[in-house]
Amino acid sequence: MSRIIPILPQQTVSPREGSGLSVLPPLSLYVHIPWCVKKCPYCDFNSHEARGALPEEAYVAALIRDLELALPGIWGRRVISIFFGGGTPSVFSAKSIETLLDAIRARLNLLPDAEITLEANPGTVEADKFAAFRQAGVNRLSLGIQSFNERHLKALGRIHDGTQARRAIESALKHFSRINLDLMYALPEQSLNEAMEDITTAIAFGTAHISAYHLTLEPNTRFYHDPPPVPEADLAADMQEGVEAKLIEAGFEHYETSAFAKPGERCRHNLNYWTFGDYLGIGAGAHSKLSSAQSMIREMRYKHPQTYLDQVTASAPVQSKEAIDQASLPFEFMMNALRLAEGFDASLFKARTGMPLSYIDAPLARAVERGLLEVSPERIRPTSRGRHFLNDLLQIFM
Repeated sequence: MSRIIPILPQQTVSPREGSGLSVLPPLSLYVHIPWCVKKCPYCDFNSHEARGALPEEAYVAALIRDLELALPGIWGRRVISIFFGGGTPSVFSAKSIETLLDAIRARLNLLPDAEITLEANPGTVEADKFAAFRQAGVNRLSLGIQSFNERHLKALGRIHDGTQARRAIESALKHFSRINLDLMYALPEQSLNEAMEDITTAIAFGTAHISAYHLTLEPNTRFYHDPPPVPEADLAADMQEGVEAKLIEAGFEHYETSAFAKPGERCRHNLNYWTFGDYLGIGAGAHSKLSSAQSMIREMRYKHPQTYLDQVTASAPVQSKEAIDQASLPFEFMMNALRLAEGFDASLFKARTGMPLSYIDAPLARAVERGLLEVSPERIRPTSRGRHFLNDLLQIFM
């Protein structure tokens, strides 16, 4: 597997002999804003409850400096998308987001039609900012609804209620033509009918993208250490099948494990991840994957917000770098590309890894033999069985 290389003064990463790439993949920018009003008990992201005044101005300045320090590694490359994630980025003012976008445009070759997404929660204060976020340059909003049911929202530790969720969507629709709604199912004590009511309500708003996630009890979360009474596996599977069927019936394409979109409305930023594109991550705990003619590198920024601010001041925000070795590339590529229901063009493997497809002939054959993969000269895609047993499929490429 890959080597983790800690960053020391004057230390550089020694890449393997050439990446084998004839053309560099598309590049996206991820901006991490780590604060939220309240930490949800199921959340394992690098997020921190806002206690007192946020160091908003200092953090914006740090993000800009972080970007400037990263420029030599991406100089001249076009950026196809920006994603503000968290935490809850909408806790920042629209002015801060505008300042960041102005700084990004001044330093990067951002495509004129770049997709610019901001994650937001349905709380009243944040919903009041939607018009200002649109004016600041955000053109896609991702709303963390999770459920419309009061009991389930309370169990999930959400700060909004069902009425606020509905009002937030209505407000967002006045200002954004591209909106994603995040929903969860298999919630504590949720029935099949309740899961179907949530997805039916979401569809009725007419947004063109919905993400539907199975609640998982991730390590390092409150739910993991004190598990709530979640539905049994068979009931959760029925919920998953029902959610998928409802969305497909409503004209959505199930294009990724948890993502559904109307034709032409797929999330470009996430598609770049899943097709093994490059991304620069700035902000506390942000990850990057960056390619060059010489190597493919993963980076991680310092996670704690104050540590990150201190390290940016010292011009050293990157905590670790990871040189992706050739033996790891098939798994790294497949871990992303096989999330796509339609799979990937067979030529994409070489285009993104620099390696011939024949390098993975043996694991491809094993996956086909086990009924997990369909392989043709033009396309490689997971079967229905492969999508439902994705971990088993990925193990073949390790």
